[in-house]
Amino acid sequence: MQKGEAHIRVNHLEMRYGSTLIQRELTFDICRGDVFIIMGGSGCGKSTLLKHLIGLYQPAAGSIEIDGRNLTDADEQQKRELLKNMGVLYQQGALWSSLTLAENIMIPLEQYTELPERDRRELASLKLALVGLSGFEEYYPSEISGGMRKRAGLARAMALDPDILFFDEPSAGLDPISAKLLDDLILELSSALGSTIVIVTHELASIFAVGNNSVFLDPVTKTMLATGNPVELRDHSPDERVRNFLLRGELT
Repeated sequence: MQKGEAHIRVNHLEMRYGSTLIQRELTFDICRGDVFIIMGGSGCGKSTLLKHLIGLYQPAAGSIEIDGRNLTDADEQQKRELLKNMGVLYQQGALWSSLTLAENIMIPLEQYTELPERDRRELASLKLALVGLSGFEEYYPSEISGGMRKRAGLARAMALDPDILFFDEPSAGLDPISAKLLDDLILELSSALGSTIVIVTHELASIFAVGNNSVFLDPVTKTMLATGNPVELRDHSPDERVRNFLLRGELT
């Protein structure tokens, strides 16, 4: 598949919790190599959409295709094959506190590969070096800062060299300097690895710094209002709600 072609295709997706509608009629493409932002106001369903994209939730209607394969209708074996090509950085890092950083990163390698332990440890060290944590293999999550835990979580998300990386509010809880460093790291990894990256965030600085494509979810109408480059949407979207969100109330 060439860069610029649809890597993830969302077709008329409807999301519900029981009888409660979260979002409806979501239709958009995430292209290979995109740094794609899922954005919108509080309670619009950003993290819920991410959980649908990684197969944790089943849509009420519609479909999600990854590389042309339907995730929605996949059986367990097919879904497992699709999920092997995904890495996820959860909002709090989701590291096991009783395991060292290297041991945390080795978990997916143990589950999905037959590599010997020595090779798994070498790969764990390599992934930590990629995120600037060389030498921290034997540290526990409690012994490092919040920003470092986010980077360690990112290293684990990259353990299997996935085609797609998903980040859920990666800057949450970080100070501005740490958040900027994480944004810079995401751009470096995007350039170096060519992975498709999908990010849930409401942080304007991150949206404009890293995103080249996006979808805007509205909690009132419960559907998407726009898709496209965040800067273009800020400057030229015909929908005032989208521009107002991206300008944070600067419209008069």
